[in-house]
Amino acid sequence: MPSARKRSTASSPSRNDTPSSSSSSRWKVSLGTCGRTYGTPCKGSGPVLAEWDAHIAAHGKATPGEAKRDAAIADLKKRLTAKTQECTLLEKKLKAAQTAIAALFHDNEALGQQLAKDASSTVTPFRPRGPH
Repeated sequence: MPSARKRSTASSPSRNDTPSSSSSSRWKVSLGTCGRTYGTPCKGSGPVLAEWDAHIAAHGKATPGEAKRDAAIADLKKRLTAKTQECTLLEKKLKAAQTAIAALFHDNEALGQQLAKDASSTVTPFRPRGPH
């Protein structure tokens, strides 16, 4: 049994393994049931289960491959959060720039219309008229 436990903890997880259904947790369940009903305990599995619990306490539930995968997932989640915050900030800046551009365009159009209206109706002389 100890050699089977070593093989189980050293194996890489299959594609469908999740931290809650790792090969090590399935191995312990199979030790506990030994193919019998849940009401019938296996003979002699007590020391093996105690050894297994000691191993899990020392090394954790995840295999080295699972630990690397979990670390990679945590790093990707952290990077995704940072990029999402950056994207939100840039969207706010873009919206502010669009508002400013629209206001400037409106002001420019109004000034252009006012200039066209004033230039066509009134001519302002450069020199004052009258006796000198």
